[in-house]
Amino acid sequence: MQVTELVDDYYLSFEYNNLREETKAKYKYFINIMLDTSVGGGKRLGSYKLSSLTTKLAKLAYNDWCNRGVSFANHIMSSSRIVINHGINMEHCVQNVFSKVKKRSTPNRKVVWYRADVFKFLDVAYSNYKTRSVGLIAHMAYEWCQRVGDMRLLQWSNIDFKNNQMHIEQSKRRAEVFLPIPDGLGEMLVQQNEDFGFQKYVAPRPSLYKGSYIPYCMYKLPKLARKIMNNAGLSNELRLSDLRRTGTVEMVDAGVSMGNIMSVTGHANPQSVKPYMKNTFKSANLAYQTRRGLTDVSENDISISNADKEGYSI
Repeated sequence: MQVTELVDDYYLSFEYNNLREETKAKYKYFINIMLDTSVGGGKRLGSYKLSSLTTKLAKLAYNDWCNRGVSFANHIMSSSRIVINHGINMEHCVQNVFSKVKKRSTPNRKVVWYRADVFKFLDVAYSNYKTRSVGLIAHMAYEWCQRVGDMRLLQWSNIDFKNNQMHIEQSKRRAEVFLPIPDGLGEMLVQQNEDFGFQKYVAPRPSLYKGSYIPYCMYKLPKLARKIMNNAGLSNELRLSDLRRTGTVEMVDAGVSMGNIMSVTGHANPQSVKPYMKNTFKSANLAYQTRRGLTDVSENDISISNADKEGYSI
């Protein structure tokens, strides 16, 4: 059996067809990259027989994928392992060569956008009807501190204009959040509803695909966003996925309590919020000012004798 045939068998399996549509699309995207990867003299992985797959070939493929980004390569590796595990369970093969390749670690990302850069991006995106939905996805991710993937799939049934509220069950943790609609975002949602309210997605692709308005592919969306960033003169360091973190950091800087932040982000415990947080001068200054405000006297009201000063280092 060839790898391509195993993939076809996996797509017919219960475990695959029991997945969410979003997850199935993600797996297919990465599995197709694995199948088309050329290794061992230019031969596609998909054309190899399962009995001919080796750890060496898997390592060569992984190294090639890492040239496009470690996180990207790890996604392909994870999807490839799932396919081969299916083959083992169905007794088509006896070992998972992809599981023998150690994945490289990726450091936690800490990049945040300047607020001015967010609005530079939105100005460019909203100036063109063809990119308005991309801008709206970014706007919602930033204002509501939600994942871009969830905002990409947001439906009008999640929006309650009457009560000025958005409700969503997050795809990753199944957390339910109920969030107010800020004025600026609300205006864009009303305009978008006038143009696209007849179908279910809030920010679909602006042109029909096979007779329907469908969401952007989660792997093409960053490329479209990159073009907008370039037109806005923004740094190549920025990513759409940073906007959830950016909004969270702004709440930290504003002195919002951890509990209230979690009610927005949907995290179940404070430890989960920490990867989205970074130490900033603004948050440190706020902490200092709050600390000073807790005292009833100022520095000028404090008199310390020479004897009292002994042992103090100021």
